[in-house]
Amino acid sequence: MASFKVVVSDPSSGKSEVIEAKDSQAQIFMGRKIGEIIDLSLIGQNYKVKLTGGSDKAGFPMRRDVMGSGKRYVLMTKGVGFRHPVEGEKRRKLVRGGTVTEEVYQLNVARTEPTSETKNEAAVKTVAAQPTPA
Repeated sequence: MASFKVVVSDPSSGKSEVIEAKDSQAQIFMGRKIGEIIDLSLIGQNYKVKLTGGSDKAGFPMRRDVMGSGKRYVLMTKGVGFRHPVEGEKRRKLVRGGTVTEEVYQLNVARTEPTSETKNEAAVKTVAAQPTPA
């Protein structure tokens, strides 16, 4: 069975956390493509996330524009998996496709909807910040 390290980043706070997804929990990620919205309530987290990328055990990154799940050599000028380009430089680099399989080791996701706790805290802060009539 598959197991993933899921790195959940929160764009509003800039913090991230790591969740281990094994066996049945990992099944909700299988076959998903980069850019899809996934509901994590099935694994005990009460928010939705957007799959933004990942990498395999050897460190090869997933690219959205590579179809399928296998590794391929792609001619690149910029983007994921290509560093320090010289003006006009092209390189053929090995990257993984944008579909999640058992070979993927780490998944990067970003929260799209805040948790109910966060919504409640925001409501309390808003009420506390309002001036009281004198």
